[in-house]
Amino acid sequence: MLRDKSLIPLSRQHQHALALCVRIDRASPIPEADLPAWQAEIAQLFQSEVRFHFVAEEQVLFPAARKFQELIALVEDLLSDHASLRQSFAQAEARTLNAADLSAFAQHMSAHIRKEERQLFERMQESMSPEDLAFLGHQLDEALKDAVQACSVPMDDTRPRSRS
Repeated sequence: MLRDKSLIPLSRQHQHALALCVRIDRASPIPEADLPAWQAEIAQLFQSEVRFHFVAEEQVLFPAARKFQELIALVEDLLSDHASLRQSFAQAEARTLNAADLSAFAQHMSAHIRKEERQLFERMQESMSPEDLAFLGHQLDEALKDAVQACSVPMDDTRPRSRS
C-alpha cells in the first residue's frame, strides 16, 4: 500500500535507521577496534532523530492507533520495543556494546521498523479517515520539528569498505 503523506516523515526516519542497520549487518562481524565508531554513530542517530521519533510515536501516533481495538496489542508490543531499543541506544552512548550486541541491536531495530511500517501504518491507513490522517500528520509534523531533517552521512570508520 502506498504510504499516506501524513506518515511519510516517520517513514523517512525509518529509512535512515534501516540504512544504518543494513550497514551494520554488512560489516559484521564488527572488529573490536571499530566498535567505538559504530557506537558513536548509533548514539548520534539517537540524539539527532530517533529520540524525537520515539516521542512523536508515543505521544501522537500510538494514542491514535489505540482508538482501534485491533491495534492495542500491537502498540503495546511496539512500546516494549522502544524501551528495549532505548537501552541499546544508552549502551551505545556509554560505548558498552560488543560486536554481538551491535548485531542484535541492528536486527531488533530492523524488525521493529518493519513491524511499524507493515502492520501499524498499513492498518492505520485502512482504518482512519483521510481527515483524521491529515490531522495526525499535522500533529506528527509538530512533534518532529526539532529532529534533524537531513539524511546522516556515515562516519569515516563506519563507511562501507571495498572487499579485496
